[in-house]
Amino acid sequence: MSTPLPPFRRPEETFGEPELLQLGQTDEERCLRADAARNRARLLDAAARLVAEHGAAAVTMEAVAAAADVGKGTVFRRFGDRTGLLTALLDHSERKFQAAFLSGPPPLGPGAPPAERLRAFGVALLRRTVDELDLQLAAEPAADRRFQVPARRVLHSHVALLLRQAAPRADGELLAHTLMGYLNPVLVHHLTRQCGTPLERLEAGWSDLVDRLTTC
Repeated sequence: MSTPLPPFRRPEETFGEPELLQLGQTDEERCLRADAARNRARLLDAAARLVAEHGAAAVTMEAVAAAADVGKGTVFRRFGDRTGLLTALLDHSERKFQAAFLSGPPPLGPGAPPAERLRAFGVALLRRTVDELDLQLAAEPAADRRFQVPARRVLHSHVALLLRQAAPRADGELLAHTLMGYLNPVLVHHLTRQCGTPLERLEAGWSDLVDRLTTC
């Protein structure tokens, strides 16, 4: 007989505020001199602009160096190769987004009602996903790891917490999976690139979905 699966948390159980994930090479960053850390952030910001304006294919070591106005060797010394640069870029983006919804200003950060924070979270994540869609798709994990990626678990826990606060009688953990499915990069790609759905319609649909879940 197979071992029974562990039960889901009961809806009345509380969810703790998820802690900010320390992604990427944080130990290395702590050891960087202040000027080196600023240079690294400048390179990543330049790479993020290239992704937003031209797609992930435009992110080459040479293009980032030109956008940041540094020598190509500086980019190679900092990230090793293009894969290292793209990985660091995703970690950099994820850390900034987590900081915004965990400790930034409301309504995305603490201080606003939970339903309002939930609406702001989805809109912010949709915009971030559209801005770096090629990068997000390139990093999309296989099905057997999709729900175990630490960054994704933090996002799910945050949504579950806000649902628990906004709709105490609902099963926040299960409904959080439903809401996160709406924000999945693969679906966003299908709707925006293949179906031509405007981002504004996705944002309105998200707000409508949150309202329906939190006002019943």
